[in-house]
Amino acid sequence: MASHADLDTLRTRFARALEGARGPDGGPDPAPYADNLLARWQEPQRHYHTLTHLTAVLDHVDALEKYAADPDAVRLAAWFHDAVYLPERSENEERSARLAERALPEAGVPDAKTAEVARLVRLTVTHAPADDDRDGQVLCDADLAILAAPPSAYAAYTAEVREEYHFVPNEAFRAGRADILRQLLALPHLFSTPHGREHWEATARYNLSAELDMLSA
Repeated sequence: MASHADLDTLRTRFARALEGARGPDGGPDPAPYADNLLARWQEPQRHYHTLTHLTAVLDHVDALEKYAADPDAVRLAAWFHDAVYLPERSENEERSARLAERALPEAGVPDAKTAEVARLVRLTVTHAPADDDRDGQVLCDADLAILAAPPSAYAAYTAEVREEYHFVPNEAFRAGRADILRQLLALPHLFSTPHGREHWEATARYNLSAELDMLSA
């Protein structure tokens, strides 16, 4: 359960991103929009895709900000990228993008900026930004940074993912997870920003390979 201080900090972070993305006319009070998103991120079916994950992604976006063309759009995309999350459904990213398309214009964000946020949210389906997509690279690297976590944190992440998919039988989960890991390891690179490639790539590949070995044992 997040503390009141943590929630207040997140509300402030959302307000700053929203204000940075708004047009010159501003918009309504950011607080109700922040509270709606915070409630979504605290739903009971979540074990990994929680406020802890949201905060980590926002922190990583801050660390990678210099690579982004529009950091506030990336931050808003981070807020919305798993705002709709039901583990048994396959269209969470699309539904999250549509939520952004409904909420952001009402909150005072121009149409072009709203479209960019929604595009970035949809990009988290594949985590495959184009070579010239600076904002997409920052969001995808921030979202995947958990793959480069220290061993204990990586183990906690995998346990939380398994808990979210508790309804999947063990053998089916192991096979599906192994397929995902093989696909990731087959990519020429997991991260797109210079920081991600220098500081996260090798550790992430080590973690993924170790998990795959465990699943295959």
